[in-house]
Amino acid sequence: MSLSRDNANNIANVLTEALPYIQRFTNKTIVVKFGGNAMVDDALKEQFARDIVLMKLVGMNPVVVHGGGPQIGALLEQLNIESRFVDGMRVTDSQTMDIVEMVLGGSVNKEIVTLLNQNGGKAVGISGKDGQLIRAKKMSISRQTGDMKAPEIIDIGHVGEVEAIDIRVLDMLIASDFIPVIAPIGVGSNGESYNINTDIVAGKIAEVLRAEKLMLLTNVEGLLDKQGNILTGLSTREVDKLISDGTIHGGMLPKINCALDAVKGGVTSAHIIDGRAPHVVLLEIFTDEGVGTLITNKKNSL
Repeated sequence: MSLSRDNANNIANVLTEALPYIQRFTNKTIVVKFGGNAMVDDALKEQFARDIVLMKLVGMNPVVVHGGGPQIGALLEQLNIESRFVDGMRVTDSQTMDIVEMVLGGSVNKEIVTLLNQNGGKAVGISGKDGQLIRAKKMSISRQTGDMKAPEIIDIGHVGEVEAIDIRVLDMLIASDFIPVIAPIGVGSNGESYNINTDIVAGKIAEVLRAEKLMLLTNVEGLLDKQGNILTGLSTREVDKLISDGTIHGGMLPKINCALDAVKGGVTSAHIIDGRAPHVVLLEIFTDEGVGTLITNKKNSL
């Protein structure tokens, strides 16, 4: 296919704009949380895979951590197993945990690996149980109302929180030029499996890898102020203030806290971006404008 001079110039301009970012992020680790609408739209899945492979080809070290909530919910519905949530966490009994492992560690993980490999990448799928990558403990949720003498402890089953990350298996894969694709399943001290929030896993992995960027793909444009405008270029101190004054609340709060903890823990920057937009990963990394909400400890960070 022949290109017009204008189209050729546009391509040249794009590549020129991308060059300083490629130079800046060569050999840097970038952890990408893949979930939401981007995981169930075929065109977006294909674009995501090409974006990740391109990052690898120009010298970056992408690490993918994926969710699979819609796929888990669909299979549970097919099996006539009711989905219940407490504070946004899926109640996970032993039967549901088997389904979660089958979907996250099996079908979803392997689909992403296949997409990356078909687009020229070298991807390897693992769960947090492999090499004891994610050591976890049972999460407990407590609630207290005014007439209670003590809070009520709610058992939500095999839902876990991260105790420790052993990155040796990731170091081995990255050093061997592979793209790790991680299912957020942790292993307990007795070998039991735990379903862990994907944002939390991505944040903790970014922290222990001392990643340059943590990118959380979501179903919203980014963090919005009280007037509905996208907020970006935020320092950790500014984010703390937005939490205190109630600007950040509800379902966005856990995601922001995850990004905030990662940046405070040593990740250079965290980005909350709209996974519904085409090639959103490349737009964030390779353009001056960027997309979504940026949280960083540094001023004038790319």
